[in-house]
Amino acid sequence: MDLPILPPHLPQRGNGLTRVLGRLGLRLLRWRFAGEFPDRSRLVIVVAPHTSNWDFVVGIAVIFATGLHAHWLVKDSWFRWPLGILGRWLGGIPVDRSRRHDLVEQTSAAFRERDRLWLAITPEGTRKKVERWKSGFWHIAKAAGVPIALCYFDYRKREVGFGPLLEPGDDYAADLARILSFYAGVTPRHPDKF
Repeated sequence: MDLPILPPHLPQRGNGLTRVLGRLGLRLLRWRFAGEFPDRSRLVIVVAPHTSNWDFVVGIAVIFATGLHAHWLVKDSWFRWPLGILGRWLGGIPVDRSRRHDLVEQTSAAFRERDRLWLAITPEGTRKKVERWKSGFWHIAKAAGVPIALCYFDYRKREVGFGPLLEPGDDYAADLARILSFYAGVTPRHPDKF
């Protein structure tokens, strides 16, 4: 299985064992990574469409197989013992969705403190069908001064990859229209939820 080699300034982790496990996972699941990773050390990754827990399994297999060290936001209920230990080790950052927090400021501050940070966010915020995406990913990228990478999971092609980078402009609606246009050709696991 041919996988791209990560540029040295991308956040990396893992070892030979995790790479073998990730490649084995992709082979068993019959998924592949298409294209290259964005050549940026810091960015917000929009991961869509998100309609199944299998997105997480495939995503972790890609991370292990390539040695990428990505972080991701997920509801805090995933971090109860004992899964919390594993979730944090994998790069998860718990979010309490029951209360309003200044998540944008906290997250953009994390970008200012680090030379390398890839933060994956599912803008739907859930695997259920939603009427509109949450805008936090855009506000975080804008506040941190980092680009947005469009990552897709296409179940028809059984392919994970990246689309174009988007520098957040001054008009969220215009940027969102460009993003949704990119995802229009991607087939989710459950199309009725996207």
